[in-house]
Amino acid sequence: MDLGDGILLRPLLPGDGAELAAAYTRNRDHLAPWEPLRREDYFTAAHQDRLVARTLQAVADGRSAAYVLTHGERRIVGRVNLSDIVRGAFWSTHLGYWVDGALAGRGIMRRAVSAVCGLARDDLGLHRVQAATLVHNAASQRVLHATGFAEIGRAPRYLRIAGRWQDHLLFQRILEDPVVPGS
Repeated sequence: MDLGDGILLRPLLPGDGAELAAAYTRNRDHLAPWEPLRREDYFTAAHQDRLVARTLQAVADGRSAAYVLTHGERRIVGRVNLSDIVRGAFWSTHLGYWVDGALAGRGIMRRAVSAVCGLARDDLGLHRVQAATLVHNAASQRVLHATGFAEIGRAPRYLRIAGRWQDHLLFQRILEDPVVPGS
């Protein structure tokens, strides 16, 4: 799917490990404040190949949907993931995303999140998408507000990010509702 500015959104594929390792290495400092602490092997093609295989198994099992942002056909410049897909009475998922530091602030992630929410609704039949951001991650909160997410609460010590338990703001988007940016 063309997101403009030469950026494509496509499903994660076998063989993406080496390019993901390069993307994570290139963005190591950019992502560090927003992610769990990473061991050195996380930044290797071999480790990313294993993670891709595990993720694709979760996709095949219906528990996840995984996408990459590419510049042109190959260079990975971001990810968007739907994880912990629950059906039954819930029909919900968790959203995670990041974009290459060199591309931040250009509206690319806003377009990617909108597209993935459309896929979650139309292709996966989901009802709700939840996302969480660190309390001080204003850029991520702007993405969520612009794509129709509403803040629903604050979770103390929600995730262990950058080596310590940190509070997060929780957001949701009901996929059947019309998008009202800034809700």
